[in-house]
This record gives sequence, structure tokens and C-alpha cells, in this order.
Amino acid sequence: MADLSTDDSKFLFLENDFRNSGVAQADWAAKKMVWVPSEREGFEPASIKEEKGEQVLVELSNGQKVTVNKDDIQKMNPPKFSKVEDMAALTFLNEASVLHNLRERYFSSLIYTYSGLFCVVVNPYKMLPIYSEKIIEMYKGKKRHEVPPHIYSITDNAYRNMLQDREDQSILCTGESGAGKTENTKKVIQYLAVVASSHKGKKDVNPESVAAAVAKQQQSGSLAYGELEKQLLQANPILEAFGNAKTIKNDNSSRFGKFIKLNFDVTGFLVGANIDTYLLEKSRCIRQANTERAFHIFYYMVAGAKDKMREELLLEGFNSYRFLVAGHVEVPGQQDDELFDETLEAMAIMGFTEEERLGMLKVVSTVLQLGNIKFEKERNSEQATMPDNTAAQKVCHLQGINVTDFTRAILTPRIKVGREVVQKAQTKQQVDFAVEALAKAMYDRLFRWILARVNKTLDKSKRQSSSFLGILDIAGFEIFEDNSFEQLCINYTNERLQQLFNHTMFILEQEEYKREGIEWNFIDFGLDLQPCIELIERPNNPPGILALLDEECWFPKATDQSFVDKLLNTHTGHVKFSKPKQHKDKLMFSVLHYAGKVDYNAANWLTKNMDPLNDNVTALLNNSSSAFIQDLWKTVSPPIAHIQTPLDALCCHGNTVLHHHPAVDRVVGLDTITKMSESSVPSSTKSKKGMFRTVGQLYKESLGKLMTTLHNTQPNFVRCIIPNHEKRAGKMDAQLVLEQLRCNGVLEGIRICRQGFPNRIVFQEFRQRYEILAANAIPKGFMDGKQACCLMVKHLDLDPNLYRIGQSKMFFRTGVLAQLEEERDLKLTVVIIAFQAQARGFLGRKAFSKRQQQLTAMKVIQRNCACYLKLKNWQWWRLFTKVKPLLQVTRQEEEMGQKEEELKAVREVAAKTEAELKEISQKHIQLAEERAQLELKLQAETELYAEAEEMRGRLEAKKQELEEVLHEMEARLEEEEERSVALQQEKKDMEQQLQLMEAHIAEQEDAQQKLQLEKTAAEGKVKKMEEDIMLMEDQNNKLQKERKLLEERLADMSSNLAEEEEKSKNLTKLKAKHESMISDLEVRMKKEEKARQDVEKAKKKVDAELADLQEQYADLQAQLAELRAQLAAKEEELQATQTRLEEESTQRATLVKKVRELEALLSELQEDLEAERAARGKAEAARRDLGEELNALRSELEDSLDTTAAQQELRAKREQEVATLKKAMEDEGRSHEAQVQELRQKHSQAVEELTEQLEQAKRVRASLEKAKQALEKESADLSTELRSLASSKQDVEHKKKKVEAQLNDLNSRFNESERQRNELGERVSKLNMELESVAGLLNEAEGKNIKLSKDVSSLSSQLQDAQELLSEETRQKLNVSGRLRQMEEDRNGLMEQLEEETEAKRAVERQMSSLNMQLSDHRKKLEEMSATVELLEEGKKRLQRDLEAVHGEYEEKAAAYDKLEKSRGRLQQELEDVLMDLDAQRQLVSNLEKKQKKFDQMLAEERSVSARFAEERDRAEAEAREKETRVLALSRALEEKQAVLEEAEKAAKALRADMEDLISSKDDAGKSVHELEKAKRGLEAFVEEMRTQMEELEDELQVAEDAKLRLEVNSQALRAQHERELQARDEMGEEKRKQLLRQVRELEAELEEERKQRGQASGARKKLEGELKDMEEHLDATSRGRDEAQKQLRKVQGQMKDLQRELDDSRAAQKEALSSARESERRAKMAEAEILQLHELLAAAERGRKQVETERDELSEELASNSSGRSMQSDEKRRLETKLCQLEEELEEEQANMENLTERLRKSQQLVEQLGAELAAERASSQSREGSRQQLERQNRELKAKLQEAESQSRSRLKAASAALEAKLREAEEQLEAESRERQAAAKNLRQKEKKLKDLSVQIEDERKQAQQYKDQMEKSGVRVKQLKLQLEEAEEEAQRVAAARRKLQRELDEAGEANDALSREVAALRSKLRRGGGDPAFSASRISGGGIRSAAGLSGGSTRRVKENSLDLQEEERPSPSPPTCSPDERDEAYPCCPDE
Repeated sequence: MADLSTDDSKFLFLENDFRNSGVAQADWAAKKMVWVPSEREGFEPASIKEEKGEQVLVELSNGQKVTVNKDDIQKMNPPKFSKVEDMAALTFLNEASVLHNLRERYFSSLIYTYSGLFCVVVNPYKMLPIYSEKIIEMYKGKKRHEVPPHIYSITDNAYRNMLQDREDQSILCTGESGAGKTENTKKVIQYLAVVASSHKGKKDVNPESVAAAVAKQQQSGSLAYGELEKQLLQANPILEAFGNAKTIKNDNSSRFGKFIKLNFDVTGFLVGANIDTYLLEKSRCIRQANTERAFHIFYYMVAGAKDKMREELLLEGFNSYRFLVAGHVEVPGQQDDELFDETLEAMAIMGFTEEERLGMLKVVSTVLQLGNIKFEKERNSEQATMPDNTAAQKVCHLQGINVTDFTRAILTPRIKVGREVVQKAQTKQQVDFAVEALAKAMYDRLFRWILARVNKTLDKSKRQSSSFLGILDIAGFEIFEDNSFEQLCINYTNERLQQLFNHTMFILEQEEYKREGIEWNFIDFGLDLQPCIELIERPNNPPGILALLDEECWFPKATDQSFVDKLLNTHTGHVKFSKPKQHKDKLMFSVLHYAGKVDYNAANWLTKNMDPLNDNVTALLNNSSSAFIQDLWKTVSPPIAHIQTPLDALCCHGNTVLHHHPAVDRVVGLDTITKMSESSVPSSTKSKKGMFRTVGQLYKESLGKLMTTLHNTQPNFVRCIIPNHEKRAGKMDAQLVLEQLRCNGVLEGIRICRQGFPNRIVFQEFRQRYEILAANAIPKGFMDGKQACCLMVKHLDLDPNLYRIGQSKMFFRTGVLAQLEEERDLKLTVVIIAFQAQARGFLGRKAFSKRQQQLTAMKVIQRNCACYLKLKNWQWWRLFTKVKPLLQVTRQEEEMGQKEEELKAVREVAAKTEAELKEISQKHIQLAEERAQLELKLQAETELYAEAEEMRGRLEAKKQELEEVLHEMEARLEEEEERSVALQQEKKDMEQQLQLMEAHIAEQEDAQQKLQLEKTAAEGKVKKMEEDIMLMEDQNNKLQKERKLLEERLADMSSNLAEEEEKSKNLTKLKAKHESMISDLEVRMKKEEKARQDVEKAKKKVDAELADLQEQYADLQAQLAELRAQLAAKEEELQATQTRLEEESTQRATLVKKVRELEALLSELQEDLEAERAARGKAEAARRDLGEELNALRSELEDSLDTTAAQQELRAKREQEVATLKKAMEDEGRSHEAQVQELRQKHSQAVEELTEQLEQAKRVRASLEKAKQALEKESADLSTELRSLASSKQDVEHKKKKVEAQLNDLNSRFNESERQRNELGERVSKLNMELESVAGLLNEAEGKNIKLSKDVSSLSSQLQDAQELLSEETRQKLNVSGRLRQMEEDRNGLMEQLEEETEAKRAVERQMSSLNMQLSDHRKKLEEMSATVELLEEGKKRLQRDLEAVHGEYEEKAAAYDKLEKSRGRLQQELEDVLMDLDAQRQLVSNLEKKQKKFDQMLAEERSVSARFAEERDRAEAEAREKETRVLALSRALEEKQAVLEEAEKAAKALRADMEDLISSKDDAGKSVHELEKAKRGLEAFVEEMRTQMEELEDELQVAEDAKLRLEVNSQALRAQHERELQARDEMGEEKRKQLLRQVRELEAELEEERKQRGQASGARKKLEGELKDMEEHLDATSRGRDEAQKQLRKVQGQMKDLQRELDDSRAAQKEALSSARESERRAKMAEAEILQLHELLAAAERGRKQVETERDELSEELASNSSGRSMQSDEKRRLETKLCQLEEELEEEQANMENLTERLRKSQQLVEQLGAELAAERASSQSREGSRQQLERQNRELKAKLQEAESQSRSRLKAASAALEAKLREAEEQLEAESRERQAAAKNLRQKEKKLKDLSVQIEDERKQAQQYKDQMEKSGVRVKQLKLQLEEAEEEAQRVAAARRKLQRELDEAGEANDALSREVAALRSKLRRGGGDPAFSASRISGGGIRSAAGLSGGSTRRVKENSLDLQEEERPSPSPPTCSPDERDEAYPCCPDE
């Protein structure tokens, strides 16, 4: 119900809105509500205002006051009963209450309502969503009171009662036309088709498949499986097309009644159906009302037939047919042509052939054509003629007869007069009547043929039906203005049905009264209707209405008036018969039915009762050329007139007069019901065969058979109601509904309810609701509900006639509960008034006290005000008011006192807290002591456990002693053990053979084919032999018993005649018994044959599966070999690629190193090249400047110098020097360019080679990675295929073993059956001889046996019943043994699954060991951690040794513990615990999934962060490289500038020397002031340029220093970010470690719970010791004598039941242990995965520690190299040292956590081993119990044999011991019944346990799959983490490289700074030189000019030296410049010729 939506539930469930509210209850009680009659509403609610004798003044709901009679008033129910689901529960059962309840429910869209046994249905005239699949599922298997009223509830209860009680059921649907009978019948069939479907897995098939199935069905003649339900549903459209029509009330009205019988087998599956119809309204095919239609098929055919079919059927338009009175009357929402196609499709599904369908339609067309035949009257006579025979020709063509013969048979039929046959001319009226009668008869025969054909289709199932459920769809009671013969038949039928209802209803009522122990005199309310029924059906004394009508039909001159007169004369004094006074018509008479008085008009009753038919036409049709027509008319007509079985127009409004179809061969229970009810169905009503039979006779016969069938069923009643004639939803016509309630018998049922006690209420509800009326009657404390109700009833003084007290509830007559409700309301009113009075008094007193307080306060205020007015002008008061504030000092003592009090309070509180703390500490100490005591108790319990173990050993010793008594059984047990050993040896041999067979598969297949041939032959022989054996065994048993009895008889007959008589009596008894046994054995033999056929089918199926499996096995073997070869090849390739990958990785590392070295070299060469280029450019610029200066000087010298020889020589020398200098400079430039070109080529070649090598290495690496991934994927696929092949191989081997075992069993059975057959044949031949000899004696003794057989019949029947029960018990034992074998097979399958799981576990362990090997290999590379790893390995080995020792101890202790778990209740608790654990594990799995998702998110975040860091690192590297290049460029430029400056200074010095030389060698003419000033200006300009260049260099150096600072800041930020990431990763690792610790704690808690369960098991073991003692006593009792054999047998059977239960319990415990073992394995796997993850985390931490250590080493090296480092580096060093300490501490913590985890892993492995030991012990215990069970079975068989011997010996003393045997037989019957019930309960429990076990196994398998998936996901995530760690390591390596580059850059920056300092010093020195040189301008000019002259001589040498100097020479010390020379005045004069001395 929870699945139902709110929209659907409102159409079924009540809304408890107002009916239970106190307001409604109070309103009803206050107003005294009643019902008064109303013409419009039926009844109106009113409230009583005043009573005046018999008159009552009431007030209506509209305020109007009316006076009504007290008899017209009907009481109203309390609001509690509003919209009640069962109207029988109403406290006032009257018409008004019933109508009101139905109306309220109808307006709430609740159309179904119960009324006792009735289910009242009101037509809603709209579609309601209450027939869906969800609704069907909701009503399945629910009782009537558990769900709301519904037709599904009625159907389901009938279906369940049929299955449980094995009693046939019926559902009777009655009501007027249009009330919904047919629709509810459809819903019943739909529900049963869903619930009882025999093929529930199949859905509805499409029409094409249906047609194909129909064709196959007709060929094979059998019903297709799963099609029965579909055909049952498809039968309805066919019957509706031919039997339904549109009427004024209903567009699809059924014009016939039908009784549908659905047959079910023993299991409740639908196996067939049968439909009986009653009274087709065949007159509708010839005439209808104006707005009505004929049967639907006429309109379907005319509108839907197409082309060829239309021509074959000779169809015309609608208006062309006279029988279709109103032409084409359309039905809204319905297309006739579409429905015609649907009807044909339904016929195809039902199996109608094409010829049958065409023949049916031809008959329908013939009926229409008969209406078109027109007859006219001849002029001179009354004879009729046929002027136009076109229609007759069409009729004859369609029917396959001659037109002339048809015309002659119609117009002049031949009749027999005496012995002559004459032709009689017919009048027009007679001919018209004959044609209409022919049309009606033709359609009626077609309808009956369709019905028989449908029944034939629906009843083809081969399965035998055991019970049926019938659905009767028939019209209800009818009262019209003009009621004719049809209404009499309808009302007669409803009288019989109402009698059935009354009888059924009060039988159930009185059964409940009897069950509740209520005194009640039985009343048969069915007898109330008997007078009316006898008035209609009584055959004689006096005859009834139908009998008188039949009598009148025999007289030719009888008329309707004579019939009515005879009726009045016969029944004038009958209480139910009268003559209506208001009618003047003489043909009227009245019958008083239960629904009211009905006036009948007897006009044309004689004609309707005879209904004649023309014999000539029927003979023609019987000889038609059409086979279908012949089959339709093959029954020969009666000699006088053909009397049709159904009535003509007996169902004008509701198809209610019945006829039984001749196709029905059997009426259920007809013979029994005729014996039972001879009064109601007299013997004279039997049919008169071969005589004239009227419609009344046939009707009574069919109704009698129907009522017989219904009497033999358990009926269920459904009454359908029309709410209005307008077909409007939501409207109810009150008068119409009341009329139908009377006619349907609902009010009659309510009348019967009033006679009893319709209101029932359980004790608890009665006490809870009405205890307020008897508050002091019930004493305080607990009291039984029945006693409390008795006391309450006594206190209430109720009339004993108004109530009854049952066993569980109280019964009241109508109105009593309403009276109690009124008294309860009055009592509640008094209580509420008292409560209100108390509340109001309290509030008043509270207000009064408040007013009093206000008054006193006002008085005080007034008094104080008066005092103030007196004192305000008093001087002393003013002084007091001014002095009082100054007196605050005196209050300090008071405040100190208050503070001291507060301090005391605080100290008290502190003392209290201290006391409480002491108490808590004492309690803590006490709890610790109690804990120690509990530990001591626990130790004592363990000692008790050891003692119990010893006691168990003693009990086992006793058990062995007792088993020695049963030495015969032990011998057989030893034989079985030997067989098991032999079977195990055979198993080993078979395994060896299987290994050999893998090499010789082809030979095995040939051998298998031969075996299969032999097997089929052997199966045929076995089948024959088993059949012969069964027959022989039956005959042998019978003959052996007869032989023994006959031998005893022969021996006794010779001695004593009396003994001979007793023996003959025994023989007759045994003969009857054996005949019954033979019949039973025949039935069993049929069942065995069916079972054997099923076994053979299963065997063939298994053989085919074996062949397929062997083929698959061979294919899998070949595939396995191929895959192994491929796997080996792939592994070799993988190893080779791995080695290549390692080599390539090493080569790549070396290449990367080389590339880096070459890049550094390349950068240095580029820097040198740029420096050389800059120096060359500067040298060329200086050369150009010097050349220009030289040319200028040359021109000046040429102008100034004279042409002396010395000057010419000097000039020539200088020109030569200049030429040499030019040549030297050009040579030097060419050599420099050549060197630069070579360096460029080398550099480009090196770069290209390196790039090619790098690209090649990248390509090789990518290809290798792809190959590695492909190989890993292939290896994973191969491993999965290998696992699947291994599992399939094991399955195939297991199935092969099973098949071989079955084959061996069959061979052994065949040999044994051969031997038994031969022995039986010999015995049979002997027994035949003895039987012939005894037969004569038997014939002689039979006469004497008759008298004695009566006395012994009771004893023989009892013995027969006991033997049948014994055989049933043996069958149950066989079934139990079969179930045991099946459970053994299931156990073997589970064991195999466990082995597979262990193998998978071993594979995982192997993988884990390989991973550990790899981990150890990696750890070996880490030199620092190798010692710790070795210590861990040693600890692990030590723990494993400890684990093995503990495991051994546990196996010793657990062997005895698991044998004692037998109790079923404890197993239930364990099952619940397992379910709780399963839920907890599911929760854990969900938590792990959430953690996995969180981990994935964190992983994604780490990836994004690492990518961001990589990008930042790349940007930082790029910026660092750019800054490095800029710094290098600036430093080179600075060096170049310094070199140029030095060269310029040297050039200046040389020029000065030259100038001095020139001055000393020149004349006065050469000392020109102009030249000197020109040289000075050039040098000053040069110095200024050098100064600007120096400033630019200083600016660039400052920019480089700023960039250096930024790089340092960025590097610090990167380092801090990296530290934060490491810290976050450490925190994540800590969280994961904590989670693992929590999981381990949970596992420890689970282990603790299992220990508690073990303690509970020890308690259960003590209980079992008592049971063992009882078993010992039972076993001691087995050695008693033969006389106590039966008692001993019963005891042993009881013991066997106990052992069976114990075995079931042990198996359940074993399965639970298996499930727990799997669960623990799954947990162990999860723990192993977590440990692997922790290993990986530990390795990552170790790598991080190593990285930190390397960083520490590098930092220490940097500190050692840079001892004069800055304070920032020292701070960083300290920070890194602290970080290193933290990492070392974390590493130590991780190691400690690792040790803890290894400890927990050891514990979990111990848990797994414990569970494995428990499983082994459970297996051992189950084997021991199986052995004991087999021993007890053997003991049981031996005791049975002894019992048979005792019985054979006791037969001789049968006469003396007959009384004792009778008592013993009675005891045996009782015990057998008890044992059968116990066995049924045990079997039921076993099925429940098996179902639960299967569900648990499925759940555990799902959990295991989920765990495997989670494990795979964890492995993938581990691989992902490894990849991320590798990426992180690479990033860290990159960061190290960046740090190294940074350190290199730092060193270079330091060097550049030092160079810069040197340059700055040199620049300062130069500046000081320049300043000193500018002090004496004359001298400097002379020096410059002299230097310039000298420079010409020394230019070549100096320039060449300067070009070759290195830039590092700038760091040399500067030589001090020469001081200017002092000169004499003479020299000064020579230097300055323009002085005044000249």
C-alpha cells in the first residue's frame, strides 16, 4: 500500500477527516439526529424537537419544522460510522442508513462497499485508476479486513479459500442492465489471469506471433504453453460481439446470462475454463426499439467487411435490412469496422479456422436476409405466396440449400396426419411467424456452436483440474409496469439465489456464534423464501405456476385465460399468491416475492412456452451442402415441433432466465445434492426423454443444475447498482437505488442481520471506549479483558437479550452501541462541565486575590502620601533628608557582612564539589575493582569451559559405549566408510585419468559417444524394467499378503470351522483393501511414469549439456595452451622491453647531462663571440679615428715642414711604418674573422647533434611507454582469461563427475532390477498356482464371510487408513531424504566456492608477495633504510610463527566448540546479527566510497596545484635565464668599456710621447698653437664620451642588482609554498592513518562480539548435554522385547526428527560460518589493501626524507663554501634544520604506526584462521551427524522389519488381541497425525530457512563482488598516487636544478659585483689622473702633441698587443702616471715663440 500514489489511494481508502472528531459526535448527540422520509432524497436528516405521542416534531436541515409519525422515523448512526466499509457494522441497520452510507461513499469515489456477505458496487460512469497492476499486487494474498473493499478482494479471498480448503468457489454478480455486472466479471477474470497464470514469466505476444501459434495449435491439436490466459481474455470480445447489444440503459448490455468456470490444478495454476450461457435474448435479432440495436455482430459485419468477403457474404447497406429496425444506430466512442477486425483477431487467437469464421458470418448474413423475404396473401384464399424470391435465393446460396425446396417448405410444409403425410398451406401470418422463428433458431444455434467451440479451445490442457472457481453474471430482480413470462423466470431465479444467500449467510453467522460459545437456536432463513419458490416450481399437490403452464400446453383448445383461471382456482389460498384488485384485465395475477409484490400479465404465455419450429426447413438445413451448416443443424428435430432450449425474448432487460448448454457433460455434485434436497427438487422434475419438452421444463432443469453447482461451492455475492438512468457520474437517484437494494436482496440481508447480533466489538476496544460509564466497577491492577467487560455490563444493567459475551469479542443487537454512545457523550459532558467549573473557579479566585493585593497596595500608598504631606514642611525632616546621604559610611560594615556571607556560600559550594569529587573518585575505584572482579569471573568461566570440555569428553566416551551396543549398525557404517574411502580412491584415480584425458581428448570423445549410445539403450531397458518391476512389486506384495492369509486360513480351516470363517472374513477384507491398494498403486504408477518421463528428459538434457561442456572444455584447453604460449612470449617481450627501457633511461640521463654541459659551453662560447665582436668594433672605430688624425697631422706637417733631406727621410720612415701597421691590422682582422666563422660552424653543428639526440631519445621513450602500457593491459587480460578458464574448467570437471556418478547409479539400478524381475517372475508363477488352488476355497467361504465382514469393516477401514498414513509418511521420508541429498549437493557447491575463494586469496597473496619483493628491491637501493627493513622482516617472521602456534591451539579448542550450536532460536539471533553486520559492512563500504571520492577530489586538487607550481617554476626559470643573460651581457659590456678606456689611456700616453719627440725635433714653425688646441679638444671630447659610457654602465649594473634581489624573493616564496604543500600532505597522511586505526578498532569490536556469542554457545552446550542424556535413555530402551516394538519405533522416529532438526540447524550454522568466513576474508583483503597503501605512503615519506637530507647536504656544502654568507642564509639553514628534525620525528611516528598496523594485520589473519578452523569443525560435526542419522535410519528399518514380523506372528492371535489392536491403532493414528503435522511444520521451516539461506548467499555474493570492485578501484588509485609521486619527484628534481642554477647565478653575481668594485676603483683612479693632468695646460698640450707624434712610431706594437689582451687583464694594478717634467725658462721660451722677447 505504501507504493500507491495519493491520487490512486483516494479512490480506495477513507479520509478520517470528520467522523472521529469530537465536534461531530457532540453535534449528533445534542441534536438527536434522525432520518425522515423525503420524496426527492429518499431520506433527510432532521433533529427531534418535541414528541407528542405518536407524532414527533422535527427540524430539517434547512430550518423547516415538520410533524411526522414516529413509525416513519429511522434512527441515525453516530458520526463514528460515517462511510463505514462494512454496513453490517452499523449500529442502526435501516434503509436510510444504508442509503446514506452508499451515497457518502459514492460521492467520495468509493464505489465498493461491503454489506455482510454482499459486496455492493455502484456504477461510477467514469474510469477510476483502481484496476492497475499496482492494485492487483496490493490485493494479492490479503485478507478481506486488511484492504479496502474491492472486487479484487472478493476474488482473491475466493481463490485462497479454494486453494486452502480444497472447496469449489463461486462469485455471483447480479444487477440490472447497465449496473456493471459484465465489467466486474471481466475484472475477476483479469485478476485471476494475473494471479493464477501458469506462465508468469511470459508477456503478451504480438498478433503475428499469436496467429502463428494458432496455426501450430490447430496442426498439433494441443494448447500452446502460456496461451490459456490470453485465450480466456480473448473469449470475451467474441461473446460480446454475438451476445451484447445497445439498449436504452446500456450501450454494451449483455443479452444473455453466463456462468464461467475457471479450472485450477492442485498448485493453483489455471488449467482450463468452461462457459455456460443462460437464455440468449434471440428475439433481439428480429426486432428492437427505435434507439436500440440488434446484436453487435450485425453492425460489425456490415461496416467492417471488405471487398471479397463482402461479396461472399452478399452484404448490402444498413437500411436494406428489415430486421435492423432503426438502420445504423451508432454507439458513441465506438467504431464498428475496427471492432470487426478485433473480433476476427480474437477468433484467430481462439483457434477458429478461416472456414469456420466465414461460415459463422454467413449464418449472420442469412439471419439478415431472412428479414428481407416478403410474403403476400393470395386474392381468393388465406394462403401466403412469395412474389419476389431474390432474398430467398440469397438465403439458400448462403446456407447451401435448394431454393425451390426452401420455398415449398415455408409455404406448404408437409405434416403427418395419422399415418399419412399431407401438405398444408400456410397463411401469411403463419409464414411470417415461421420465418422469424427460423431466424431466431438459426442465431441461437450459431451462438451455442460458438460457445461450444470456445469451451473446446479453453479446455485442452492435459493437466488435471482439482477445483474450480465459477463466476455467475446474471440479471437481478425485475419489476416493470408490464411483467410477462420472462420476468417470472428472472424473479424465480433470483428467489433461488436469495435463498442460497440467506442459507449461506446465517450458516456463517451461526458458525461464528458457535465458535465464540454463544447460545443460539438455529434459524434457517432460507425457509422464508420456500413458499414463493414452491408456488412457482412445485410439480403437484398442488401444481405450481410452471407445472400448470406445461399442463395447459398439452391441450389443443387451451388458452391463456384458461391457464389463469386454473391458476386462480388452484392457488387462491396461497400466502404468496393473489388476484390484483385494481386491474380489470382477467389475465393478471400477483406473486409476493421477497423484493415486493409483482403483477404478471399472462398474455401469450402458451406460445412462448412451446415456441414451435418448421421441421421441413430444419431437415433441409440438416442436409445442406455446407459442412458448417450441417454441423450446426445435426441434431434431429422432435417429431411434433422443435422446442428451442432458450426462451424467446426471456431476457429483454437482463438475460436472467436460465438454460443449460448441452455441451456440459457433468454437473458437479448432482447426485449428492439430489439426495440431499429432495424436497426442493422433487423426483418428478426429471426430463422426459423423447417427449414434448416445453421451455418451462428445460428452464427448471438448467436452473436446478446451476443451483446444484452453486450449493456445492462456497458462494461470494456481488450486487451491482445503477445510480441514475442518465449515465452521469456523481449523481445518485435515491428512489432508484432503494428499489435496487430491495430487488438485489441487500435489505433482505439486513433484515436477517437484525435477527442476530450484527454489532461486534473486541474486549479491549469496548473497555477502552466505555469504561467511563462504569468507572468504579473495575478494580485497579491487571484484569482479563473478558472479566472486565462482564463487570462493566453488570454495572450498566443491560438487558441480557441485547448482548452476548464470546471468547474474544462482545456481540450486540442493533441500536445498543448507539445507546451506549449517547450515555458516553452525557458522561463526557458532565466531566467536561465539571472540569470547566473547576477551571473557571480557579481563574476567579486568582483574579479576586489580585484585586485584594491591589487594594492593600493602594491603602499603603495613600498612607505614605499622607505622611509625606505632613512631614514635608517639618524642619527636622528636611535636616534628616540632607544628613541621610552622608551616612553611607555606616553601611560599609553591612556590605562587608554581605560579602563574607557570599564568601561562605562559595566556600560551601567548593566543599560540596570537593566531596562530590571524592565520591566520584571512590566510585571510580569501585568500578575498577568491579572490573578486576569481572576479569576474575571471566577467568573462572574459562576454567568452567575447560571443565565442560572434560565433561564433553566423558559424554563422548559414554556415547561410544552406547554405540557399541548397536554393533550391527556400526558394521554397516564401516561398510559405508569403506565405500567412501573407495570412492575417494576412485576420485583420485579419476583425477589422474582426467590429467591423462587432457592429452587424449579425441579418444575420450569417441568413447563418450559410445557410452551415450549404450546409455540410451540402457535407459530404454531400465524404463521397461522399472515398469515391469513396479507391476511385479504390486502383484508380488498383493499375492504375498494373500498367500500368507490363505495359508493361515487353510491351516485353521482343517482344525476349526470358526477359525475358517474368521480367515474368510479376513480374506474378503484384504481383498477389498488390495483392490483399493491396486487403484492407489495404479495412480502412483501413473505419477511415477510421469516422474520417470521428467527424469528421462532431464537426463537427456544433462547428456546434451555434458557433450556441450566437453566440447567447450576441449576448446578451452586449446585456448588455454595458446594463451599460455602467448603469455610466455608476452612476458619475454615485456622483460626485454623493460631492460631496453632501463638502458634507454640511463642513456637518456647521460644524454641530458651532456646536453646541459654542451648548453653551458655553448652559452660561454656565445658570450666570448659577442665580446670579440664588441672589441673588434671598438678597435675599428679607434683605427678610423687615428687614421683621420694621422691624415690631418700629415697634411699639417707637409704644409709646415720645409723640404730638408732629414724631414723627407723621416717622412719616408713614417709612411713605411704606417703601411706595415695597416698590413698587420688587416692580417689580424682576417685571422679573427676566420676564427669566428669556425666557432660558429662548430657551435651550430653541436646544437644540431644535440637536438637530434634529444628528439630521438624522446621518441624512443614515448614508444617504450606505449609498448609498456600495451603489454601491461595484455598481461591483465590474459590473467583474467586464465582465471575464467580455470573456473570454467573446475565447473566442467564437477559436472562430469556428477554425470558419471549418475551413470554408475543407473547401471547398478538396472542390474538390480534385472535380478529382482527374474525373482519376481518366479514368485508370480508360484503364486498363480497357489491362487488357483485357493480360489475354490475362497468361493466356498464367501457366503460365510458376508455376515462377518460387517463386524470387521470398521477395523479394516482403520487399518487401511493407518497404512495409508504410513505410506504417506514413507513418501515424506523419501522427500526429506531427497531434500537432504540436494542440501548435500548445495554444501558441496559451497565448499567448491570456498576453495575457489581460497585459491583467489592465494593468488592475491602471491601478488602481494611479488609486490613485497619489488618493495624490498627498492629498499635495497636505499642504503639508510635497509637496516630497518630487515628488522621489520624479522619481526614479521616472528609474528607469523606466533600466528601459526596460536592457530594450532585454536584448532584444538574450536573442534569441540562448534558441535554444540544446535538451538534454533540462537541461530535466528545469529542470523539477525549477520544481517546487522551486513548492514554495517554496507555502511562501511559506502563510507569507503565517500572516502575514495574525497581522495579523488584531493588528488585532482593536488594535480592542479602541481600543474600550477610547474607553470610558475617554468616562468621563474625563464625569468632567471633572461636575467642571467642580461647580467652576462652587461658584465661583458662593462669589461669591453674598461678595455677601450685602458687602450685609450695607452694611446694617449703614446701620443704624448710622440708629441714630445716631435716638439724636440721640430723647428719653431712646428710649434703651432692651433694644432695643440685641436688635439686638446679631441682628447677632451673622448674623455667626455668615456664618462657618459661609465655612467650608463653604472645604471645597468644597478638594474642587474635589482633583478637579482627579485629572484631571491621569488625563490624564497617558492620554497615556503613547497613547505606548505609538504605539511598539507603530512596532515592528509595522518588523517588516513587515523581512519585505518578506527577501522581496526571496529574489527576488534566485532571480534569481541563473536567471543560473547561463544560464551552463549557454552550455555547452549549445557542444554544439549541434557538432551544427550535423554538420547541415551532412548537408546537403552531399544533393547526391549518384541511386544514393545511399536513404542520403540515411535521413540526412534521422534529421535530421528530431533536429529533431523539438529542436522538442519548444523547445516544452517555451517552456511552461516561459511558466510562469516567469506566476510572475514573480505575484511582481511581490505586490510591487506590498506596495509599496501600504508607501505606506499611509508615509501613516499622515506623518499621525502631522503630528499630533505639531500637538500640538507647541499645546504651544508653551500654553507661550507660560502662561510661569509649572509644572515638570511643562516636563518634559512636553521629553518631547514628544524624542518628536518620534524620530518625525522614524523618518520619515526610512521614507523610506529607501521608496527601497529602489522600487529593488527596479524590479528586479522588470526581471525581468518579461527574462522577457517570453525568451518572445518562444522564440516566434521555435520559428517558425524550425517552418520548418526544414517544409523538411526538403519535402526528404523530394522525396527520396521521387526514390527512386520511381530504383526505376522500376532495375526494368529487376532481374535484374542482385536481389542488391544484397536486401541493401539487409534493411538497410532493420533501419533501419525501429530507426526505428520510436525513434519509439515518442519518442512515449512526448512523451506523458509533454505529461502533465507539462498537470499543470504546471493547478498554475500553481491557484497563480495562489490568488495572486489572496490579493491580494483583502490589498486587503480594506488597506481595513480604512484604516478603523482613520480611527477612530484621530477618536480622536486627540477626545483633542485633551479636552486643549483640560482646558486650559480649568485656566484656569478658575486663575481660581477667584485669586478664592478674593481672597475669603480679604476674609474676613480682615472678621474683623479684626469683631474691632475688638467692642472698645467701648456705642458699638457705639449705633452699631448709630443705624445701624438710619438704614437705614430709605437702604434703598431701597442695596437696588436691590445687586440690580443684578454678582458681579465683589467684587474691588474694601474701603474702610476709620470709626473710632468720641469723645464727652464729657456725651454719655456723655446716652447712659446710668441713671447715679448721676440
